[in-house]
Amino acid sequence: MDTTRAVFVDLDRTLLTGASGPVLSEAMVAEGLMSSRMRMPGDRLAYAAYDRLGETLPFMALVRLAASFTRGWPLDAFRRAGERAAPVLARMIQPYAMGVLEEHRAEGARLVLATTTPADLIWPLVELLGFDDLVATRYARSDGVLTGGIEGDFVWSSGKLRAVRSFCGAEGIDLARSHAYSDSVFDLPLMNAVGFPHAVNPDPRLRVFAALRRWPVEHWNHPEGVPTVAGLEPYHLLRPLVRPAAFPYARFNVTGEKNIPATGAVILAANHRSYFDVAALGVLAARIGRPVRFLAKREMLDAVIIGPIARALGGIPVDRGSGSDRPLREAARALGAGEVVVILPQGTIPRGEEFFDPRLKGRTGAARLAAMSGAPVVPIGIWGTEKVWPRSARVPAVCNITHPPEVVVRVGMPMALPGGSSDPRAATRRLLDAIERLVPAEALRDPSAEDLARTYPPGHRPGS
Repeated sequence: MDTTRAVFVDLDRTLLTGASGPVLSEAMVAEGLMSSRMRMPGDRLAYAAYDRLGETLPFMALVRLAASFTRGWPLDAFRRAGERAAPVLARMIQPYAMGVLEEHRAEGARLVLATTTPADLIWPLVELLGFDDLVATRYARSDGVLTGGIEGDFVWSSGKLRAVRSFCGAEGIDLARSHAYSDSVFDLPLMNAVGFPHAVNPDPRLRVFAALRRWPVEHWNHPEGVPTVAGLEPYHLLRPLVRPAAFPYARFNVTGEKNIPATGAVILAANHRSYFDVAALGVLAARIGRPVRFLAKREMLDAVIIGPIARALGGIPVDRGSGSDRPLREAARALGAGEVVVILPQGTIPRGEEFFDPRLKGRTGAARLAAMSGAPVVPIGIWGTEKVWPRSARVPAVCNITHPPEVVVRVGMPMALPGGSSDPRAATRRLLDAIERLVPAEALRDPSAEDLARTYPPGHRPGS
């Protein structure tokens, strides 16, 4: 670990999807520290406004005043309330947050939660999430009882910066080499002090500051580059449209979709016959009712008709020959958020005789991704997409609606790929074998010269 670098992360509306206050209040009620009648009138509306708009001066004044109401509370019960709240708060973590932070950890930086929330209440969450340190407001205590005051800084706005500077001085951390993540304009003092500020789900004023200063703006509730409208991704808006009726020039025969887990991370691995594979997999995604992320060659994501759909659904472009592992890291981050990732192990559409070879050949990306994420892999066999959009055509045959070809999609059972990191080639072979068993027997036929010609891009000929 590089002890001179740290990543300071705000809690509410940054690490968490919303405010921690309601959960902590319920935990304190459960521990007998306060009754439900002691809760602030209209607190639910106040927290709802906070979740939507962020911090305000009146709201934070009430937060600061809260320390006075703890006078006489046993410190042990206060800490138990934090222990009670921690697993509930952990379920509020933004889905892409931990993937981002784990990348910082892999680079050697210390992860520090920096929050106004009382340290005794939030320390159990720090331990549960595996953060290295905590900078938080400390309630005053004497002989195991809270006294109703605050020791040191109220860790908010300039007070947060002072507390972080004190922490850095004690720990030998260089702020100029450190990162800060926050949603609030009131964290500008800290964000201006670090070398790498990040606006996460920024409130309206912070968004303006971030734009003026060209700070990165991130949203940890959905993948980078995927827009949302009223909290809905393009997948949700396109789902009613991505159905068989939207493609009258193809007949879809999809079976086994119930083999795909309804929740949690999963990798869907399919063979590659045509650019129209994206449409076939899109129809499958609409049936399972889960957003999917396509890990595909950039050429496919740039294709007409299909490319915009794949990109809107969270397409992760792969530049062959670049040697970059960024696409796999992005896909692993999506899996860490419990998403569905689609990958085509063959990488590119085979040409010539190889197109009809029942023995599939592929790259090790799916096996390595499974090893990185621990996610199960579901094999998928596709056939017939090449009749809708052969490699030799620049666009699909959209006019063929009187006798549309059949597109077959067969979904197999989830499988683990042990050895994906130590022996990715062997793991890839097991996956390709599973996909082969799902491909219809038509794949075994001998191709004609016309069949072979259709497997080459426009302007290419066999042997060229």
